Amino acid sequence: MKRQLRKRHFWFSLGLIILLILGGCAARGKTGPQASTTKLDGAKYVPTLFFHGYGSSANAEMPMIRAAQKAGVTRTVLHATVAKDGHVSWRGRFKAGDYHPIVAVQFTANRDGDYRTTADWAKNVITGLQKTYHITRFNLVGHSMGNMAMVFYLLKNAQNSHLPQLQRQVDIAGHFNGILGMNDEPNRMKLTAAGKPTKMDRDYQQLLALRQRYPRQARVLNIYGDLNNGTHSDGRVSNASSKSLRYLVADRAKSYQERRIVGANAQHSKLHDNAQVNRLLIKFLWQK
Repeated sequence: MKRQLRKRHFWFSLGLIILLILGGCAARGKTGPQASTTKLDGAKYVPTLFFHGYGSSANAEMPMIRAAQKAGVTRTVLHATVAKDGHVSWRGRFKAGDYHPIVAVQFTANRDGDYRTTADWAKNVITGLQKTYHITRFNLVGHSMGNMAMVFYLLKNAQNSHLPQLQRQVDIAGHFNGILGMNDEPNRMKLTAAGKPTKMDRDYQQLLALRQRYPRQARVLNIYGDLNNGTHSDGRVSNASSKSLRYLVADRAKSYQERRIVGANAQHSKLHDNAQVNRLLIKFLWQK
């Protein structure tokens, strides 16, 4: 009888251990990126999230990320892949003492033009980092449509004090008020002396609320390309559309600056693989 009781106790204990292991694995899969085996002070870490453009991927942002690594900014690059349902899959982890990790964000549905949806995807990445590493601050870098995910995220969440707070934002080739060939034409849109567009599309009209919501502690660098061929554009986005960001955020941001890139390498899709752009964002984000 005692032998049978010991046997039952053994199998019960073994089953309980297996259930605990499986439950722990499932929990880790839901909460966010894999935590480091070393306890980290999340307040010291300021990750920089890179968002790609329409129909593109995180691979397009890798030249900028590799330039940052080469400059000695960080050894840490995490990859966050966001599924169409908003679920985030993670690869990589924070490293102890490496306080400026980079997160390359990939939207699986990379042609979704619903900016409120992509804003929610961006939030899932940020809250995933918050739950796992307890970060309190972060930076943003966007190219093309990636900028819209960023500004619509801020439109919805900038006033939420329970979320990590934006420190620095780099916008590259942003189409805040229209895209050439769709709802804009070369040299059609003008900006007033205050930076206000003379014509506003529907998305821009929604973004006007940023004039009362943009976080006051954030600094902004707006980079745009000019092919210098008379179109005053990067071939895809007019300079006026890119520069219309100023009217939305400059009066509230801690600082706002614009940088114009000129020539063949200022073409829309070449701006994320441009040495001048790399130098500008590295200096702005990480060099005091």
